Amino acid sequence: MASFANSKRPHVVCVPYPAQGHISPMLKLAKLLHNNGIYVTFVNTEFNHNRLLRSNGPHSLDGLPDFRFETIPDGLPAGPDHDATQDIPSLCASTSKNCSKPFRDLINKINVAAINVPVTCIMSDGIMTFTLEVAEELGIPEVLFWTCSACGFMCYLQYHQLVERGYTPLKDESHITNGYLETTVDWVPGMKDMRLKDFPSFIRTADYNDIMLNFFINETERISKASAIILNTFDAFEHTVLNALFTIHPQIYTIGPLQLMLDNTIDDEKVKSIGSNLWKEDLSCIEWLDTKEPNSVVFVNFGSITVMTLDQFTEMAWGLANSKKQFLWIIRPDLISGDFVNLPEDFLSEIKDRGMIISWCPQEKVLKHRAIGGFLTHSGWNSMLESVCGGVPVICWPFFAEQQTNCRYSCTEWEMGMEINDLKRSEVEILVRELMEGKKGKKMKLKVVNWKEEAEKAVSPGGSSYINFNKLFNEVLLGPNST
Repeated sequence: MASFANSKRPHVVCVPYPAQGHISPMLKLAKLLHNNGIYVTFVNTEFNHNRLLRSNGPHSLDGLPDFRFETIPDGLPAGPDHDATQDIPSLCASTSKNCSKPFRDLINKINVAAINVPVTCIMSDGIMTFTLEVAEELGIPEVLFWTCSACGFMCYLQYHQLVERGYTPLKDESHITNGYLETTVDWVPGMKDMRLKDFPSFIRTADYNDIMLNFFINETERISKASAIILNTFDAFEHTVLNALFTIHPQIYTIGPLQLMLDNTIDDEKVKSIGSNLWKEDLSCIEWLDTKEPNSVVFVNFGSITVMTLDQFTEMAWGLANSKKQFLWIIRPDLISGDFVNLPEDFLSEIKDRGMIISWCPQEKVLKHRAIGGFLTHSGWNSMLESVCGGVPVICWPFFAEQQTNCRYSCTEWEMGMEINDLKRSEVEILVRELMEGKKGKKMKLKVVNWKEEAEKAVSPGGSSYINFNKLFNEVLLGPNST
């Protein structure tokens, strides 16, 4: 850990987008910064701060003298369900319009309270760019942390061009189902054989005023104001698209997978214990996995935002049951849109002794478990990286955002995945069996184990992510403190 006199010590304020898949990687990064001697203030929304306290315990965010937690309001009215993900379009609209002033006030309060350790850098999520104004006012660097894949990030950067060239908004909603999304887009830097359906899903609108389409256009147009951009990936995994991105913004630092960086460097048990899960984890699944043979269990989890219709849920359930494979399925209370999860008795009878169903789990730990042989996933970026770190091949059922892009790359560029094209029980059954015992499943396993080895090299001394983290630390985060 670096050593600084208080007056010289860097102080980074970390501001994640208020959703599970963004909070978790930002907290990992904050822990790495703290481990290198940086004073950290981590800023959640009040809504998520309270959820974290409920899921992890009333003292879980007490922090340390130099690793503090603060809050700002998200600007949304209180909803009826305090343990479900907030509506994403409403959240994006609200944070961009309502969070600038409370954030500015918070920074002023921090600087008064920590007079010997004033804020020297703001590190915010790539889609929380209201923070750029505050950094500019203070004359300090701002680092944007885009928590998606490099390929997903590149696709978001094309939104403006997709509008200019007339690809989106769609002429009408029928374009979503009539084959239009199969249209090839061959002009994206560093990406080949892309179809409209492979772009982040927010282009699938016929509304010129669509909140999410315009939100991402506005957020990506501001990246030039950032001192640096961080991506949670590693060079070997996305080298072609990264080479193209470096020409757009030369100060891009690839420092992932962050979970491996943490595993290699963090020894402080107090810091390690700070959790980021918004739902309470059920650890009984680890004991259950301990009783299973290596590579014998399919892990099924669709993340924190995906919702399914009752029909989709039923097809997925019976596809898993009919595969006759053992599985661990994470079913959030809000997984089924507008309905409660109600598993029929005949399904429960069919999966007895070979299926375990719980509401949330420590996913990283599960994917590292020797019993896990495959992962049925929504293809969120954290899940994809955790699959790589665990050496686990995937079946992809993308829901929204850049999950479509990650799915495309998993199945083609990385050769570690297969996609569910039509969510019917017969297809789920066939793909699960192929994943666990078929020739293609075995090839995918070999490929993802190779990617795991590349990821481990990247975060080891001399590896690309290891070098890039040190460059970020010395070139951006230390700033005037480096002299």
